[in-house]
Amino acid sequence: MFQTSTQCKNCIDCNKRISLFDKLKPIELDRINKDRFEVIFKAGETIFKQGAVSEYFISITNGYAKVYIEGIDNKNQILRIIKPWQIIGGPGLYLDSRLYFSVKALSETSACFIHVNNFKEVLLKNDAFAIDYLAFLNREHIYIYDLLISLTQKQMHGRIADALIYLSKEIFGDRISSNLITRQDIADLTAMSKDSAIRILKEFEKDGHIDCSGNSIEIINMDALVSISRNG
Repeated sequence: MFQTSTQCKNCIDCNKRISLFDKLKPIELDRINKDRFEVIFKAGETIFKQGAVSEYFISITNGYAKVYIEGIDNKNQILRIIKPWQIIGGPGLYLDSRLYFSVKALSETSACFIHVNNFKEVLLKNDAFAIDYLAFLNREHIYIYDLLISLTQKQMHGRIADALIYLSKEIFGDRISSNLITRQDIADLTAMSKDSAIRILKEFEKDGHIDCSGNSIEIINMDALVSISRNG
């Protein structure tokens, strides 16, 4: 749906909430905001489609979305969950304008589209902004490296523990909303079957590490999950 939401009062308010834009001067912010527009997505709607052409970064201003790779035999690998005031832009924006992952709304989500040409123009003129952007990319790479280690070198219990720690510490807090993150999503985060993910979650609940009653997964014993993660 193409319209302005209550989250999109003006660009200045949004810019103040995106830490990446802290180093920009007013004239540079004006350039970033030129041609910018907002789209509201319903839960389950695709924001970016892997393989499509795009010339936009997006900033989630309300709601939650998942970033995932569409793999072989319709198997998806979730890379991360996006919450408000985070920027999403794939490596293809600097290569062939192709998208190398998909992004789907987990709830009603407002996304602001920023044209890559305006972003690049400001990037070339502001060294401090360019350094902050490089730091942002480096953090993204480090996260992917850690995810790779988790998926390839840890047993299933360690991978589920990693997913719960990530969802708790980085996204939702002590209560992970089951209305937003399904058991299938947890399976797709950890590269395992849905049945295996459910089985291990039940084991964690039986052991008193989590509580899956109600509409959330509540973290009861974070230290135990960290220990399971560390031991793999």
